[in-house]
Amino acid sequence: MTDIAADQVATSGAAGRLKPQLKFTQILTMCFGFFGIQVGFALQTGHFSRVFETLGANVSDIAILWIAAPLTGLIVQPIVGYMSDRTWTGMGRRRPYFFWGAVLTTMGLFIMPNVSALWMAAGMLWILDSSLNITMEPFRAYVGDMMSERQRTLGYAAQSFFIGAGGTLGSALPWMLSNWFGLSSTAEGALPENIQMMFYVGAVLLFLAVAVTVFTGKEYDPETLAAYEQAEAEAKGLHLDAMVPMPAAPSASGFRAIGLSFLAAGAAFAAAVFFLQLDYSLVTDAAALADRGCATPSDPESCGIYASTYKELYLLGGGLAAFGILALIASMLKGRGGEQGAFSEIMEDMMRLPKTMRQLAIVQFFSWFAMFSMWIYLNRGAISHHYGDLVPRTPEYEQAADWIGLLNGVYFAVAALVAFAIPVLARMTSRKAAHAICLLVGALGFSSFIWLPSGQLLWIAMIGVGVVWASILSMPYAILSNALPANKMGIYMGIFNFFIVIPQLVAASILGPVVAQLFDGYAIYALGLGSVSFVIAAALAMWVDDPGDIA
Repeated sequence: MTDIAADQVATSGAAGRLKPQLKFTQILTMCFGFFGIQVGFALQTGHFSRVFETLGANVSDIAILWIAAPLTGLIVQPIVGYMSDRTWTGMGRRRPYFFWGAVLTTMGLFIMPNVSALWMAAGMLWILDSSLNITMEPFRAYVGDMMSERQRTLGYAAQSFFIGAGGTLGSALPWMLSNWFGLSSTAEGALPENIQMMFYVGAVLLFLAVAVTVFTGKEYDPETLAAYEQAEAEAKGLHLDAMVPMPAAPSASGFRAIGLSFLAAGAAFAAAVFFLQLDYSLVTDAAALADRGCATPSDPESCGIYASTYKELYLLGGGLAAFGILALIASMLKGRGGEQGAFSEIMEDMMRLPKTMRQLAIVQFFSWFAMFSMWIYLNRGAISHHYGDLVPRTPEYEQAADWIGLLNGVYFAVAALVAFAIPVLARMTSRKAAHAICLLVGALGFSSFIWLPSGQLLWIAMIGVGVVWASILSMPYAILSNALPANKMGIYMGIFNFFIVIPQLVAASILGPVVAQLFDGYAIYALGLGSVSFVIAAALAMWVDDPGDIA
């Protein structure tokens, strides 16, 4: 193994040579920024449902408020990926996005504690998620750029370790600030003191951690990176163009057919929701009926009282139609000919996913659907199931919510502890088998939220969650990075985020009605649905083609 010093990483003259192996300390420094990023994400995923409830959101409203996270990722990540593939500055290729995204995120975290209304919190979630996505997206491509195929599994495991460590701290911050520093955890008019201080501390940690990677890391210049890719192809006895087989791009008529199909499907779904009144629920509460002058509460349908509660279902129809419109625009641009712009190239790349990426996309869908069900409903579901129907802003509720927040720290800590064990499991089996095993462990953890006898034992469930979280954050990317062309690493990592975002959009659209109608408002069963989703993902993972199953 040939090690290289930090000040030699970006040197040229790579013709005919494979990428050198990085020292373990270099890998840790490259990935350290993820510690700060995950502190920010932990504040978001672990505590924003609590913030929404504290500011007056109903449990049925929480899923739709969370729509900001997947929507911003859907828009921001492919754009940032495309741009970073074409960037080269004195700061490098990916690192400018690390830095400026961290600046924006830090500013947002300092503003967040000062919100006093639900609409302000929802707006800040959009801003924070956009900024975090700008910072995070190039980190995935950064590992692919800088590491050889043999080291990428280790590189993504290192990212998983720092994600776990940062998530542990971010999740535990409210409990630490309350129990170690005496800050109040009871809401008095707005956010509790410990939640407010949590955002300030998180902002500082995020910026400092990302700064370590930005100012100590190096990057290969485009010429050096191209030379290393050519050397890898020659070592495998392949022509460079044959390294990653790519499907043919759709023609203008192909884009048109895709666009019309999605547009019709979106319109049909929205029409079905409207005409079947799937966006309305019948009011059956006797007191509510009496308030509206209904003389026969036992027969609420005769009163014609319905509540419009599930407008989020239209998001699915709108999303299908929106993609159809984008495909039609791509068809028109392609029909005109001429040089491709950013939009056309992104749309074309979306239609030309390598085989391994298409297979992983389905695994990702079911994996992230499960995780999103937990982020939305763990707080309310675990509290109501194990502690009773506590009222937000009461001391009892805030104490229970602090405990749930601390539990989020447990699964992040477990993820950090097992991150470097997963590559060992992959060497013993295969990368896809290791991922499938971890997904099944996650399914067991999710189901145990329901059958564990006490809220104080939920840390046991979080062990399973931690194992699957570590694998979700490493193994799909390790497999994918060896199936992508080097000159499109950023854009395809950004497009891969679609298969994190789409299940989140689906979850945000359907989980509210599912919990209310199928589960009778019992939010903990959403996590049972997540358990089933993990089992499906595990079965699908075994069908993935891994072109470089080496650790």
